Amino acid sequence: MRMNGSSTSAERGFWAVIPAGGSGTRLWPLSRTARPKFLLPLLGETSLLQDTLHRLQPLAAPVRTLVVCGPVHAAAIARQLPTLPEANIVVEPSPKGSGPAIGLATALIARHDPDALLGSFAADHRVERPEAFVAAVHTAVAAAQAGWLVTIGLTPTRPEIGYGYIERTDEAIVETAGGVAYRAARFVEKPDLATATAYVASGRFLWNASMFVWRARTLLDEMARLQPDLYAGVQRIAAAWDTADQERETAEVWAGLVESTIDHGIMEHAARVAVVPAELGWSDVGDWHGLGELIAQDDLGNSVRGDLVQVDTSRSVVWSETDRVVALVGVDNTVVVDTPDALLVVNRARAQDVKQVVAQLKRARRTELS
Repeated sequence: MRMNGSSTSAERGFWAVIPAGGSGTRLWPLSRTARPKFLLPLLGETSLLQDTLHRLQPLAAPVRTLVVCGPVHAAAIARQLPTLPEANIVVEPSPKGSGPAIGLATALIARHDPDALLGSFAADHRVERPEAFVAAVHTAVAAAQAGWLVTIGLTPTRPEIGYGYIERTDEAIVETAGGVAYRAARFVEKPDLATATAYVASGRFLWNASMFVWRARTLLDEMARLQPDLYAGVQRIAAAWDTADQERETAEVWAGLVESTIDHGIMEHAARVAVVPAELGWSDVGDWHGLGELIAQDDLGNSVRGDLVQVDTSRSVVWSETDRVVALVGVDNTVVVDTPDALLVVNRARAQDVKQVVAQLKRARRTELS
């Protein structure tokens, strides 16, 4: 990847990394292996991936943006992001988690500038307040310049058991016009409802949205200390990039890497971690219940994409990809997703469990996953 480092003065010096992995199993049957949720126009005319790149424009030009993806999605990403240089699509041979994906992107950027500042932002999230997002990143950059690994934590709007949390201390690391970066106390896993309720009431816990900012050298130094095998692997791949040995070295090294996340592998154990609290109007668009919350609702609380005829139906989500009418009578709090080859009906309270359907289909090697 021969990265073009030119950019306007407003964008100079900051790089963006967009990990574009996963298949969005909780949004099946709309989200598929070959057409994951980040490629879908779920909330408008553009896909979540396109929205992510657009949101990053004030921070990093396309020439300073890398998208890390699997081989099956590379062509579709190139079509959706025509302003992104082809060389900036970094293809990982197989999914290994965010640790290897972000680590490789950081190593590639560090070849050009070890002191480069960069941020990693998922391809499949929704942010309704992009100006607040940019302000939070600027604050995170100020902390990263001082040698901190920084995450943007989201002020929780409810007790949520589906997200991880970050506890902050009262120690302010950096204060800017756009916010404050605090020393992070700890990362915690998805809690039960009672624990989540206590977290929200304390005012010290933030949702972990996996938005990270750091200096390339800082992350790689921590990776060398905490995950030396991963560090050696991504450095070996980066050294072979743009050479005749790139494909062979990447395949050989990648096969031996252990799957890991940047959260568990690095952030939870690093010594100097800061968190920037922010209110971004954020959603991970994680399941059909959550997507229903983001779609315009009628007077009965129904969120509809498609042709619905309803009698005494409320608080339901209907998404149709066919020409068929969907008729519901006396239904409450239900999701109906109609596609040409699959029909999903699920209670909204069980929306997270759609991934169990996907697991069964995978074991049966069904074609409805592709």
